[in-house]
Amino acid sequence: MGIMEIIGIAGSVSLLAGWRLYLCLLATGIAMRAGALPLPEHLAALDVLANPWVMAVTGLAALAEFLADKIMWLDSLWDAVHGFVRPVGGALLALAIVDPSDPAWQVVAFVLGGGAAFAAHAGKAGARGVVNASPEPVSNVAVSTVEDIAAAGLLWAAFEYPYVAGAIALALLALTIWLVLAARRMIRRLLGRGAQGPGRGAAAPPPP
Repeated sequence: MGIMEIIGIAGSVSLLAGWRLYLCLLATGIAMRAGALPLPEHLAALDVLANPWVMAVTGLAALAEFLADKIMWLDSLWDAVHGFVRPVGGALLALAIVDPSDPAWQVVAFVLGGGAAFAAHAGKAGARGVVNASPEPVSNVAVSTVEDIAAAGLLWAAFEYPYVAGAIALALLALTIWLVLAARRMIRRLLGRGAQGPGRGAAAPPPP
């Protein structure tokens, strides 16, 4: 496996960890346990994810995240708490993927993995914060379900096709940037409407 494929896998997994950290951990462990994901010797550090105890803990955490993500106020609280957890998890996943014999690459992987996970988390939390402001729950549940399916599918694609993992990582990065910018525009629009207030733009009545 070439260095570009390794970097692509590390980038993809780190970015996806910013969306669904526990789902990434659980899905990787299940795939390895079932033999559907035969990792090369280079990625042997990820074998710990196939440990039954680790899978049990990540499974419970993934279920909790799945349920919390469907409830508007709980989703915002969950994202706030995981503003630290997801970047650290993404950094550690990238650290496990990159060659442990090269300390320089390990430092690069840890820093970039944490940064990628934080960027993805910021994009998700910002976009979902705007969605959660909607009074009806349907849009929140729909967006959350799309995130679940996309995270699982892209994680499988990154490991199954290492040569396209870099493209997946770039696509995820572009999507993250778009989400951040879209959330920023929508927040500014909402704040602008609130500052204007009802009737602020109406013309003053003529003097008697």
